[in-house]
Amino acid sequence: MIHVLAIITTKPGMREGVLEAFRANMPAVHAEAGCIEYGPAIDTEGMGRFQTPFGPDAFVVIEKWETKDHLAAHAAAPHMKAYAEKTKDMIASRVIHVLSPAG
Repeated sequence: MIHVLAIITTKPGMREGVLEAFRANMPAVHAEAGCIEYGPAIDTEGMGRFQTPFGPDAFVVIEKWETKDHLAAHAAAPHMKAYAEKTKDMIASRVIHVLSPAG
């Protein structure tokens, strides 16, 4: 299994617009072969100093894929290219961590 954490930072005030496009794209991603999990997450409020927040203009995409080939196909999918094109002017940075279980 392959894990992906994608940290998306939007331009100020644009997170909800990007999340709207992201959510619209989710059904197509969930239908992809090998997709186990794919969804956005934002900071939980009220955690105090225990937490290191990403901030109001960021969200994390938590993904799980069966194999590296499934992840590669996802990255090349037409709906992902369309999503990238739709959101490119709203995104300040994208950091993607591809991980394997350490067990």
